[in-house]
Amino acid sequence: MPDFGSKSPKRNRIIAGALAAGVAGLAFTGGVMTNTSSVFAEPVSVQTPVQNTGFADVVQKVSPAVVSVRVKETVTPTADDGDDGDMGSPFDDLPKDHPLRRFFQFGNPNMPRGATPHRQAPRQAMAQGSGFFISDDGYLVTNNHVVENGSDFTVVLDDGTELPAKLIGTDKRTDLAVLKVDPKGRKFTYVEFGDDNAARVGDWVVAVGNPFGLGGSVTAGIISARGRDIGAGPYDDFLQIDAAVNRGNSGGPAFNQQGQVIGVNTAIFSPSGGNVGIAFAIPASTAKSVVQSLREHGNVQRGWLGVQIAPVTEDISEAVGLKGTDGAIVTLPQTDTPAAKAGIQTGDVITAVNGETVSGPRELARKVADYRPGTKIDVTVWRDNAAKTISVELGDLSTLDESASAENNSGGVPADPSSLSGYGLTLTPSENGQGVVVTDVDPSSTAADKGVEAGDVIVSVNGKAVASQGDVEKALRDAGTSGRKAALFQLRNNDQNRFVALPVQKG
Repeated sequence: MPDFGSKSPKRNRIIAGALAAGVAGLAFTGGVMTNTSSVFAEPVSVQTPVQNTGFADVVQKVSPAVVSVRVKETVTPTADDGDDGDMGSPFDDLPKDHPLRRFFQFGNPNMPRGATPHRQAPRQAMAQGSGFFISDDGYLVTNNHVVENGSDFTVVLDDGTELPAKLIGTDKRTDLAVLKVDPKGRKFTYVEFGDDNAARVGDWVVAVGNPFGLGGSVTAGIISARGRDIGAGPYDDFLQIDAAVNRGNSGGPAFNQQGQVIGVNTAIFSPSGGNVGIAFAIPASTAKSVVQSLREHGNVQRGWLGVQIAPVTEDISEAVGLKGTDGAIVTLPQTDTPAAKAGIQTGDVITAVNGETVSGPRELARKVADYRPGTKIDVTVWRDNAAKTISVELGDLSTLDESASAENNSGGVPADPSSLSGYGLTLTPSENGQGVVVTDVDPSSTAADKGVEAGDVIVSVNGKAVASQGDVEKALRDAGTSGRKAALFQLRNNDQNRFVALPVQKG
């Protein structure tokens, strides 16, 4: 028993008991010990199951289903490709203004400086990627960008056997393709798609493929993130993995520990061109539906709404009187589209499809694409402080004419400009009477911070068309009277619409 500074054994016992009670989560008051809550929260503690020390069992099972894909394509060289139509310079891929180009001579060294090189004839080139069988009769999956320019396709099996393949169908929007090998009486080992929704960040993945032409290469890692948008297309929803993936792995599978495909390796982030531990795979749930459609129809039939959309920010949500930031705001309903015919308007916020909440633009695009053309869906929009349901018959995305309608919107020469007090904006009516032209923006203003620029045309404020500075001021006053903290400005520039929410000035 330590010395607590008292010669009384009884006092020492009481003090020692109090210290022990404190450690046990009890309080000692007036000689009586009472229960109290713990002072500190429990730290994180995870009971992990015993892990297999390797992936050999998985690899042994799935490897026969993974193939190398060789694609013969015709390449038309540019005037400055190589010197004699062979492999060219190793620096051909450098940008024309790259500093290293000063230190190396490109083109034919025997050609006089300033002379125009002779354009070479098209030549055959061989591209390589990866793929995997999804049926025993020879259907296999790879990336669209692997086969995109191909004229002949060869599949190399795990045992080295080479078989010709034909292209069944491709889908550029998800970068997937399906090939078919004639089985000639044999049955191929194949794999199935798993449930990527059950895969968690931190779960193990095994990538098998053909990096740099080295067929049958295996790497392992974990899922680093989900739902990545890398700007590849409107349906971006990639799994990010850190298993080593390099050139040639494209189209190959990423397996879970049960040997199921949870992703199709598609892209890497690499400043150097090699693996840096950031790779992206198309989720199995996306690949499964696309591949099924390619097998059955040779293409993918997607519903088409026909709107341009943008995320709902907190500012926009406040400006339109909507709670939360779920949904997608319509920035420009294209003319003669299913949405325009049904009555969906610029400034509407699409919040649900067939009663299912839409969290943002990407989810809206995916939900609509899941329906076949000709399907009627109920689209819920937020307009004029109220929800409204509009029935829309979807069009066919494959028939989309991507040419944008041209509208003549010219701000003209500013005439009698005047300042919109408190916003740092100088305005003038547009020459065609549609909107008000921003002729100057105070760089220190909130409008400048929000991206308003000279040349922008204010088309509407809070959904009301404006044709003069007075219209803008009235709309702002109405927003303040209704208790809104922000006003939603619809801006147009170069035939493109966008929305900016500016705070309502008080006083």
